Formats: sequence, structure tokens, C-alpha cells
Amino acid sequence: MEQLHREFPDDDEVSTFYAVSLLSGARALEDDTFRLSTKAGTIALNVFHQNPKHPGAAHYVIHSFDDPIHAPLALRAADAFADIAPAVSHAIHMPTHIFIQHGMWGKVAHQNDRAHEVATELWDSGESMGAMSHSLDWGQYGYLQLGDYEKARYAIARFEEMVAMAPASKPDQRAKSGLARNRARYIVETEEWKVQPMPESASEEELLANGFSAVRTGDLATAKEQAKRLADKVHASKADTEDGRGNRVMLHEVEALITLAEGHEDDAVKLLRQATAIEESMRPPAGAANPIKPSHELLGEVLLEVGKPVEAAKAFEACLLRTPNRARSLLGSARAYAESGDRVKAAERYSKLREIWSGHPELEGYMEAERFLASTDDR
Repeated sequence: MEQLHREFPDDDEVSTFYAVSLLSGARALEDDTFRLSTKAGTIALNVFHQNPKHPGAAHYVIHSFDDPIHAPLALRAADAFADIAPAVSHAIHMPTHIFIQHGMWGKVAHQNDRAHEVATELWDSGESMGAMSHSLDWGQYGYLQLGDYEKARYAIARFEEMVAMAPASKPDQRAKSGLARNRARYIVETEEWKVQPMPESASEEELLANGFSAVRTGDLATAKEQAKRLADKVHASKADTEDGRGNRVMLHEVEALITLAEGHEDDAVKLLRQATAIEESMRPPAGAANPIKPSHELLGEVLLEVGKPVEAAKAFEACLLRTPNRARSLLGSARAYAESGDRVKAAERYSKLREIWSGHPELEGYMEAERFLASTDDR
């Protein structure tokens, strides 16, 4: 493709196919330098600027710059892409790869709603539910960040329907894994702790959520059992892959909370710092938080618990660089700055959280933000 591009540099189709070949190479080589993806994005951007209706160009611009550092370069293409192919679920979904990198939660939620509706309309019994599952999964994350827990629960119910729709002889794996992830993510994001029996087939995310729930409800025996099962999954996975690293992060997170509950504060913090080092060796999330509980965020929360707000603020800032406008990190950051005496920064964070959760004033975090900002106004 490179040779063809040299011969026909003004051919849009050759250029876009060359761009996607570079993206394939970046994926195959696990290139974390952004060298190949940036080159692909530059080529696709050139085509997009000349022809804003070219579907391949807009699509590959989004894939090329799907990280929090480069995402601003793709915002225009993201805004355009959904209108280029309004009857294609994947095209409607794709802009949210960039919206999520900007923390544009309303767009993430509502765009994926549209994508799910289109995928559902086109689906026939017996077909894969991949497009339906992908958009529903991403939409749930958007609603959780908005504080719309009712809509997030709807996604779980919808996944349950989809799993039931597949024949027993041929279960849809995308729907099954999406259901497990949505259930676990809901618990972690809402902190509605719930200890449940875990089947042998439980996913890493389910074990994480159950381990967190067990620690937070005082059931350390169950928490240790979840940690043991996570450790088994770590040993069964390849350590140098993204999944292997993610599994190690989740194991460290559960072990850290157990260690903290047993009174070993310094050891808990040490485990979480190790987790953040592992997570920083992974690519930034190209979508919802991965792992489902960012380790920098959990480190910040634990540092707050042990009375180290200045260090906690740094941890939350690191998380917000990787996952902009993430609600739990905004809340933790606001608390850390407030406890460390930086009321200006705390007010900035509480104001942003209040804006994001504006449709849900019943949330405790929203009311906390209101109280703090009212006290600031009174000064």
C-alpha cells in the first residue's frame, strides 16, 4: 500500500486504504509510540479536509487519534461521521470514540442509544449481536458518568433480554460478556455494594466488583476468595498482553483494599502504586475505563482515606489525564483539594461535577458539590 500511495498520492481510495493498513500494522505490532497511528491519521485527515463526506477518511481519522492526547485532532471528523452514514450502527457509534476522550458524556450516551436502535432494527434472529452489544455497552458507561443510574440499569435489563433471545445451543458471547461487564461496572461506578455468589464462569470484572463489595461490606473472607480467583486468572493469562496487564491491575486493586481493611495502610498504598505503574504501561483506554476501576482513581480514594489529600490530588489528576471528566475522579479530586486547603481548585472540580450531574440533584455527590460551592459563594 505504501508503494501504491507513492504512485497515486492524490487518489483518495488508495490513501485511505494505506491509512487503514498502517492502523492494522500499529495494532499487530502493539505500537505504543503512536508513530504509525499518527502517520495514518495524517493521511486520513488530508483526505477528509478535501472531501468531508468520505466515510473511510472520517472513520480512520477517529481510529488514528483515539486517545486523550490526540483526540482533539479528530473532533471535527467525529462530528461529521455519524451524518455520513446515518443508517449504519457502527458509523453512528464511531464518533463516541472521540467524544469519550473529551468526557462529552451526553454525546456518548445518546449517540450510542441511536446506534443501538439502528442495530436492533437491522438484526435478524440467529445473527450476531455484536453491534447491538457494543453500542449498548458504551452507552451505559456514558449514562453512569452522567449519574443517570436508571438508564444504566436499563442497559443491564436490555442485555438480559438479548442473552435470552439467543438460542441455548448457540449463546451470543458478545451479549453474555457485555451483560457481565455492565453488571460489574454498575456496582463499581455507583458504589451500590452487593456481594453475590460467583459462578465458575465469572469474568475478571465480576470478581473485581464482588471483591470490592465484600471489602466494603466487611466480608473479608469472600474478598480473599475473589482475590484468589483473580490470581488464578492472572496466572492463566499472558503477562505481556493488554488483558494480562489489566488482570494484574485488578488483582492489585482487590488485594490493596483487603490490605487496607486489615489496617496496613502503607502496604495498601504500595500495592496501588504498583497497579498504576502497570496501568501506565498499557495504552490509554480507547473507550470506557479499562480496567473498570482506574487504578489512579482508587489510589486517590485510598490516599484520602489514610489522610494524604495532597498525594490524593495528584493521583486523581493522573486519572483525569487518562479519562477526562470521569465523574468519580472529579469528585475525588474536589475532595482532595478541599481537604488540602486549595478551595479554588476544589471549586473548579465541584463545579464541573455539578454540571455533569445536573440532571440528578438527588445524588449525594451532587449535594456535596452544592454545599461546598454555596460555602464558597458565602465568603
